[in-house]
Amino acid sequence: MDRHTRRRFLQTLGAGSMAWYLIPGVFAQELVRTPRQTEGPFYPDHLPLDTDNDLLVLNDSITPAVGAITHLTGRILGPSGQPVRNAIIEIWQVDHNGAYIHSKDTNRPKRDTNFQGFGRFLTGSTGEYYFRTIKPVPYPGRTPHIHVAVLQSGKRMLTSQLYIKGEPQNERDSIYKSIKDPRALASITVPFTPIRESKIGELAAKFDIVIGQTPEDPSGDSFRRRS
Repeated sequence: MDRHTRRRFLQTLGAGSMAWYLIPGVFAQELVRTPRQTEGPFYPDHLPLDTDNDLLVLNDSITPAVGAITHLTGRILGPSGQPVRNAIIEIWQVDHNGAYIHSKDTNRPKRDTNFQGFGRFLTGSTGEYYFRTIKPVPYPGRTPHIHVAVLQSGKRMLTSQLYIKGEPQNERDSIYKSIKDPRALASITVPFTPIRESKIGELAAKFDIVIGQTPEDPSGDSFRRRS
């Protein structure tokens, strides 16, 4: 997908996603809140020098990471559907070889050094975010997933995980199956859809996140400040 096609793709997503929440009465009831899930042991213990929203290319490198290129988009919303601006969304995930960037991951020797493994994005007035990453892959004991955290004013508001709709291993994953509410489970299970105009097999995934108004941590300050 070239630069101009990508721009049209993102503009289409933005127009389509904004239209429905402007309909009067569409939020007469609260939205299903994105369920909280474990952070897991592999939030980066040393953040990469590059923490932008393109996880496929590190700094000025010309060698991209290996994997199925995925354009991950969505919005951060409050319980009544109001866009949450100036929120930071973080994602982290394994690379194509099933390795995190954490120093204690046993798969570290296999790590794709071209994969950023972690990224951040600051939402604007519409609450929308965008990442370019790879489709998540399984590793021993876990179905494919992407870790997600949302922070606002330096406070961790939500920690969750995103899963692939139709992935057979979901039904054998204890963390995925720990969500008993079908609507909540559906909210974190999204299609990874081929982009028709892409000549290299790129995918699109749309994941809207609904957060509450109180931080996860009772102390109110869970922002990660690690080297």
